[in-house]
Amino acid sequence: MAVVAVMVSCSNEEGGPAKLVVRLTDSPGDYEEVNVEILDVQVNAQDGEGEAGWQSLENVNGGVYNLLDLTNGTETVLTSASYPTGFISQIRLVLGENNSVKVDGETYPLTTPSGQQSGIKLQLNADLRAGITYAVLLDFDAAQSVVKTGAGNYQLKPVVKVVSEALDGAIEGTVIPNISSSIAVFAIDGLDTLGSSYVPAGGGAFFLGGLPTGSYSLSLDPGALSGYQAKTLEDISVTVGEVTNVGIVELIPED
Repeated sequence: MAVVAVMVSCSNEEGGPAKLVVRLTDSPGDYEEVNVEILDVQVNAQDGEGEAGWQSLENVNGGVYNLLDLTNGTETVLTSASYPTGFISQIRLVLGENNSVKVDGETYPLTTPSGQQSGIKLQLNADLRAGITYAVLLDFDAAQSVVKTGAGNYQLKPVVKVVSEALDGAIEGTVIPNISSSIAVFAIDGLDTLGSSYVPAGGGAFFLGGLPTGSYSLSLDPGALSGYQAKTLEDISVTVGEVTNVGIVELIPED
């Protein structure tokens, strides 16, 4: 069973890949420990129940996690990885065999039903946009995930809630004309510069990611020796999960 907050749609290749940050947390359970071994985190861009389409995310922090160490708002990052833009239908936790529960000072193995030996599959149904960072929170429910089947016998039947959200927004656009020097582009909020990009000599497109929701000044500086004036665009609105396109920005030659 999973609850999903769907991420924004559409794809935009100008800002490169999206970024996925997968975190793990837990709701309290009436046990001393609930230890789960995580080997891999995978995502799937295809619909259906088969094995086709599954891809492992990079930089997975595998290991044995005591879920009860992750209660009351405590989280741990399982992976932070770049991922191509587009649709993701499912996410899967691949578990190892070192799963256990501790009750009244005694530790018992947690067996996994045969239907879940390939991993815990959860619906995600998300569209990733280029240059945007997305968080996926996997919230175990330890109380419901551990099932006692007899004296000293316990099964792990994971109940996990999935919450996903975009963490930032971005600004993109194109500078003309293509001049012989590089152009520095800055996103400024009050006195703070929160994003920067450089348009190389002869290039035209820029992308500034990692921006929180807000209203920005966009400053374009072609350099003192370029022969063109610096330019500032005011009141550029940015919304988390969206890429604001300011279109074509034309630099004016110096007098």
